[in-house]
Amino acid sequence: MRAFLFPGQGSQSVGMGKALADASPAARELFQEVDDALSHHLFRLMTEGPEDRLTLTENAQPAIMANALATLRVMQREGGFRLVEAGDYVAGHSLGEYSALCAAEAMDVGTTARLLKRRGYAMQEAVPVGEGAMAALLGADVEKAQALAAAAAQGEVCAVANDNDPSQVVISGHKSAIERAVAMVKDHGIKRGMLLPVSAPFHCELMQPAADAMAQALAEASLCAPLLPVYANVLAAPIADPEAIRARLVEQVTGRVRWRESVAAMWDAGVTEFVELGGKVLGPMVKRIAPDATVRSIVTMDDIEAALAAF
Repeated sequence: MRAFLFPGQGSQSVGMGKALADASPAARELFQEVDDALSHHLFRLMTEGPEDRLTLTENAQPAIMANALATLRVMQREGGFRLVEAGDYVAGHSLGEYSALCAAEAMDVGTTARLLKRRGYAMQEAVPVGEGAMAALLGADVEKAQALAAAAAQGEVCAVANDNDPSQVVISGHKSAIERAVAMVKDHGIKRGMLLPVSAPFHCELMQPAADAMAQALAEASLCAPLLPVYANVLAAPIADPEAIRARLVEQVTGRVRWRESVAAMWDAGVTEFVELGGKVLGPMVKRIAPDATVRSIVTMDDIEAALAAF
């Protein structure tokens, strides 16, 4: 069994998508669809920068989605690839869940791009710049991270945001609480705490205004049942009902990304091969969760040709 995975925020970089677009009309078509949906030259920003504008959440989220789906579009148009025949599940990390849903045809490219632009803007606006923060805890499992977050909160928000793999957990909340947590890592048997260069505290209760905005946006969006079951971040379980998908995407804004549990559940369900489209971020996490799994990352045209031959 095979699962296709889609990366989340942090995998963006200036120049992303350019080589694919230079090599493939199918990729250029996908990037144009996204630009048209947003009435914005996102692809130019992806390829030329500046980096500080690309890393803005409202730009980074649709850009990462576009890059991943351009990879898929090339495979489909130029290699005759069909996701429903090659895969059993799809999953994405945070915003990657939207990419996964689009890949499985639960929503079209334009809808996905507009939802991610809205999501990124709403998440950025939910908390004034400088009031929130996130930190990666290295050498921490979720139990140690929860204990640290509880000790550091002191009446403020400090919570586990991403349970990425057995050795990496991300916490999110008020900046002062996150800074306290980083200073306390050794007391909790955690190797290292590292503040992340993000502009908002994602996946915690401070994001409630963004969740409210996405509830409205998703209520108005056209969704249908995906061709393959999608592992929901907040459940670490597959879902296929459109109304359940809407509800879980709203919960995801403030809820924990249960990535470790999702990969473990897919492995337990019989998935032995995990294929990341458009990035090389999730593969190492998968190997730490399921060491015996086969992992493939598809980013370049050479990767695409090798994958098509293997599938």
